[in-house]
Amino acid sequence: MAVTVLDAILGHAASDPGHPAVRDPDVALGYGELAERARSVAGGLLAAGVEPGDRVAIHLPNCVDFVVAALGCLSARAAFVPLAATDPTPRLSAILDDCRPAVVVVPDTGGWPGELTAAHRATTVDELLVSGAQPPEDLASEPEDLAYIIYTSGTTGTPKGVCIPQGSFVAAVRSAVSGSRLDAATRALSVSPFHFDGSFGTLFPTLAAGGSLLILPRDRLLFPRTFFNAVVNEKITFTSFSPSYLRLLLGDRRRTMLADSALGAVALGGEACTVADITALWELVPGLRVINRYGPTETTIAVTHCELSPERIADGRVPIGRPHPGVDFHLVGEDGEPVGADEVGELYIGGDQLMAGYWNAPALTAAALRTDIVDGRTVYRTGDLVVRNSAGDYVYVDRADRVIKRSGVRISLVELTEVVGGLPGVAAATCCAYDADGQLGIAAFVVPDDGPARPAVRQLAAERLPATMLPDRVVFVDELPLARSSKLDERRLLADAGLSAPRRA
Repeated sequence: MAVTVLDAILGHAASDPGHPAVRDPDVALGYGELAERARSVAGGLLAAGVEPGDRVAIHLPNCVDFVVAALGCLSARAAFVPLAATDPTPRLSAILDDCRPAVVVVPDTGGWPGELTAAHRATTVDELLVSGAQPPEDLASEPEDLAYIIYTSGTTGTPKGVCIPQGSFVAAVRSAVSGSRLDAATRALSVSPFHFDGSFGTLFPTLAAGGSLLILPRDRLLFPRTFFNAVVNEKITFTSFSPSYLRLLLGDRRRTMLADSALGAVALGGEACTVADITALWELVPGLRVINRYGPTETTIAVTHCELSPERIADGRVPIGRPHPGVDFHLVGEDGEPVGADEVGELYIGGDQLMAGYWNAPALTAAALRTDIVDGRTVYRTGDLVVRNSAGDYVYVDRADRVIKRSGVRISLVELTEVVGGLPGVAAATCCAYDADGQLGIAAFVVPDDGPARPAVRQLAAERLPATMLPDRVVFVDELPLARSSKLDERRLLADAGLSAPRRA
């Protein structure tokens, strides 16, 4: 791939300008048009006083204009900062006050909170396009320049800006193109929201590979029929989304449409997926390439692309695979020492895809990017428990704070979900800890299949699990709700069931 992600896209624009690049329900652009608009937006940003190194916030939904604005920022050597179109004003205000963008790109059609206008200069893509200015030809990016800042609430609920430099960005996109086997013939469907960096695993790799990207409104994609119709009618060959979104699709009667589609590969990421998820997908589309991606936001989109096979999941666990070239994994035990094969350790990640740090938060950065774990290396502390199996693949076990201990037994809620989700009569399931009068309880939220009776979950689970691991409560639900990121909305599940999260969480 070219020196930067933008360079790769501009290369396709020069060699095949008419090839379809990106489309939404209102706009369709070839690579030449996309490049022209991106450069015009860059010129408009510079004319508006944006300087290299500045931040530009983008408050747009999933649409072509978001892509144009992001590429325009890269062309102007400004870092783009995606904002969730549905975020409440107090969160938007907190993010903007933290990163201090030079301008905020907002929709032509409204939706930008008026009370923020006085403090933060707003503009639109159309206003930037009509400026007529062009960026200088020699405005080349450096690897240490920030490509984007993406805000994640982490475990504290306070937004913190993850700063991704150009070098990490291009390394991640290069590996995504290779790991998903994307090329000019790829027809990709974007599913995840653009304020969530998991979406970048489809958006930027598709364009860097010279493929064609279809963008549909997020609210429409929450209806499975929209997804299935798009995959079939648009001859989609590749897409990616969270395992929770997969379960939404698998629970819809239209899922059989996938068997007659051109879909060749699906990448999953953002959460742990189960053997039941993968098996159900293969039953629908035999031969489908299913790729399990893993990577915290702080390590740029994803650091593994593991193509699954029946053999790779034969032991009942779904591996995350092995790190990308230029990325290194280190498993560390509770004593701070490296662990051996088949031993669980906390994962630390080093190498080419590390963030530069958290914006304006040196203490948080120092706690996350460690230099005292591996000699001569800076590594990111993930908080994830991982094991390396005998085949050399890494397997995600759970979050360190989601492995609970009851009656002296360590219980991974991910592994418990795997068991419950694989029970007869269960279409989908998840297990969560809750506060049971000061003690740790486990609730299993279960979507039953189309059978005539609800499954006897505890009785069936007792045939596979010791009594100490059985869920205390089984709650039957029609669906597993999704949060804005397309991940499971665990808080809503607990609240709807009248339960509270554990006090330690």
